[in-house]
Amino acid sequence: MSGQTEEMLKTLLARRKPGFALEAPFYTDEGIFDEDMKHIFGQHWIYVGVEPDVAEPGDAMVVNIGKSSVIITRDDDDAIRAFHNVCRHRGARMIPEGKTMIGNIVCPYHSWTYGIDGALKFAEHMGEDFDPKCRGLKKVAVRSVAGLIFICLAENPPEDIEDMARVMEPYLAPHDLKNTRVAFESDLIEKGNWKLTLENNRECYHCGPNHPELTIPLFAYGFGYAPGTLDEESQRDAQRYAELATTCHARWEEEGLPSREVEHLDDRITGFRTERLPIDRSGESQTMDTKAACRVPLGDLKDKAIGGLSFWTQPNSWHHFMGDHIVTFAVFPLDAGTTLVRTKWLVHKDAVEGVDYDLQRLTEVWRATNQQDADLVEISQQGATDPAFEAGPYSPYTEGLVEKFAAWYIGRMKAALA
Repeated sequence: MSGQTEEMLKTLLARRKPGFALEAPFYTDEGIFDEDMKHIFGQHWIYVGVEPDVAEPGDAMVVNIGKSSVIITRDDDDAIRAFHNVCRHRGARMIPEGKTMIGNIVCPYHSWTYGIDGALKFAEHMGEDFDPKCRGLKKVAVRSVAGLIFICLAENPPEDIEDMARVMEPYLAPHDLKNTRVAFESDLIEKGNWKLTLENNRECYHCGPNHPELTIPLFAYGFGYAPGTLDEESQRDAQRYAELATTCHARWEEEGLPSREVEHLDDRITGFRTERLPIDRSGESQTMDTKAACRVPLGDLKDKAIGGLSFWTQPNSWHHFMGDHIVTFAVFPLDAGTTLVRTKWLVHKDAVEGVDYDLQRLTEVWRATNQQDADLVEISQQGATDPAFEAGPYSPYTEGLVEKFAAWYIGRMKAALA
């Protein structure tokens, strides 16, 4: 980091005003973006995919995070492993981004060959003194939380992911993610900084005027509102949601489904939040008619009307678990003004497209919502680059989780630069 960037970043961090948006350079400056990648994405647990991405021994998935590329594999012992995608010979990238099947990891340059446990098995012409045991692939920390795969590029990953796993696994287990498959996956490039993508996700202030599809199943009031500003009809809707949330939480928990809010977005290194939210009308799924999109239920779930379990993690993911399918979202920054949002829809592994579910119906709510969110992130980025930009105040009623994201980010960056 240049001295100029360090001085600017420390000044911006020190004068950040709680309850207000971040200042423009946090979204536009390439030097700060590099520090984000180093201290946020290089030192924290990053959500990268699901166990069904590497369902069988020999399956591999390569994920790029900034300048780092990571191979995630399942070995013959059914363990998930992660390695830097860099050959230990002359550093060539070995497998392109995406999913594949491998017997071994073979560098295309000089054919150095590694087992899926990362051990170097073959390196020709290296002489008698060469010790292959010293040239295995560099490991990356990996942790599956009920089937959601997180990796950490740091040498000493934050240990509190175990706390998150302890809390979250009872919430996630009934949906049995490990016995699902990816029915559809999409990559969407948003023309905005990664923090704008996360901030947009952490509130539903914008949902009413922007998400006609999502607000069919989703109650925007579940994310807060200012009571004095609602008309009579809106007050009735808000009251209906509050009563529904109370009765549903009690019913679901009696059925053995943990549902009540757990919130640690800004008081943990590995920040997270969860809550099972009621779905409107039939209460079954985030679809255009709110009914299940897949007729094969997940796990042993019998009750279709179990709402949607939402799970958010800092710094790069959110997820929705329903009785019939799961939608997961991962955010990967590309540069200061561009972000990749990767979305996966999962159904029971035995569900058959065209028989048990229609792909259009399964995906249409979130495909539309993702594009609408991308458009909002783009105009936010455009505003951040305007000389007239001035950080404005968050709504104390509807943007509390945005503030928690900003506070977590500021805290983690201050800790890194201390």
